[in-house]
Amino acid sequence: MVAVLTRIFGVHNLTLAEDVVQEAFCRALEVWSFRGVPENPSAWLMATAKNRALDVLRRERTALTVAPELGRFLRSEWTLAPMVEELFGPNEIKDDLLRMMFSCCQPRLPEEAQVALILHILCGFSVSEVAAAFVTAQAAMEKRITRAKKALAGSKKLFEVAEAADFSARLPAVHRALYLLFNEGYHGASAESAVRADLCREAMRLAALLLQNPLGETPATFALSALMCLNAARLPARLDASGNLTVLLQQDRSQWDRELAGEGLKLLELASTGTALSEYHVEAAIAAVHAKATSAADTDWTAIVSLYDMLLALRPSPIVALNRAIAIAERDGPQRGLHEIRTITHSDRLAKYPFYYAALGEYEFRSGGREAACENFQTALALARNQMERQFFQQRMEACRLAGSEGAL
Repeated sequence: MVAVLTRIFGVHNLTLAEDVVQEAFCRALEVWSFRGVPENPSAWLMATAKNRALDVLRRERTALTVAPELGRFLRSEWTLAPMVEELFGPNEIKDDLLRMMFSCCQPRLPEEAQVALILHILCGFSVSEVAAAFVTAQAAMEKRITRAKKALAGSKKLFEVAEAADFSARLPAVHRALYLLFNEGYHGASAESAVRADLCREAMRLAALLLQNPLGETPATFALSALMCLNAARLPARLDASGNLTVLLQQDRSQWDRELAGEGLKLLELASTGTALSEYHVEAAIAAVHAKATSAADTDWTAIVSLYDMLLALRPSPIVALNRAIAIAERDGPQRGLHEIRTITHSDRLAKYPFYYAALGEYEFRSGGREAACENFQTALALARNQMERQFFQQRMEACRLAGSEGAL
């Protein structure tokens, strides 16, 4: 809705577009509480936003400076309603979504600010969720988004995706935003749930939309789509029958979506054309190793460690280093894993990441350090971001304490 309304009002009226969307949702809260949720909520919201946009255009026709290329259509009553109706059509919505994604990627903005804009404006992330995705402070992210919005509102028009001019320059930020959107769905920081399949599906849909554009059909886009498919194939096993989180090594692999995994492997093959190697190629390759393993014990951890070494060279980050340390622990044992975790560069950035302490707790537990393990699980529990994570860390802590009491007996 924001994408379509920004196309109508002009990028300089971004705040107005957001206000109209907010009004549509407020209206939904009022109406649905009495009449119930409609059969097609998305269509209802779109229709409400469209009608509200028409009201705004009619009321403020003389005062409102709209998108320059649409001005003459939106100022005449004869063409106003038909043009707005057309802009809310399915094909136009798809195009506007791409336009808006690329418009958020202003070259004069740092890439992190570009990605933050996409997540906040188009993906509905709260400021705290964007901050968590970047492992940064909420106050700093709020300032960054505000500055980025001002820069975007200063643009003359939305980016035209049909022009190759700086499409490739903006594409990496679009990739990064879709990657973070998927990650937020797969194991994000939402207070509601640790797993949000709807966000994963949306990221996959947008990546597929990107592949439909000749300029977006690049090896990196294929690799990103492959990564999403391979990880999404594991979603059915992410939660057990009771709704509890299940770690990869304990998942029932018979529940994995083999058809989706197969699609991911095909996309990974398509990504192998050309000479460019992106972080998405490497992560998809790691996911492919897991997908091909018939059991946790059958996993080629040596290959995974080598791939993480490659990923760390391409994109150094404490999160990548933590995942590499976990792979080393699975290959070489818990003591070696603990050493690798404790020597992570910039580990202070993981101070509020619960799974950092969960990993320390797990390998302390396996090494026989029950007391240290319990302390780490307790810290992870205190940092848990939703009920699923709290339940998972509580179970690990109880298992640790139970093992300690049995040892004492």
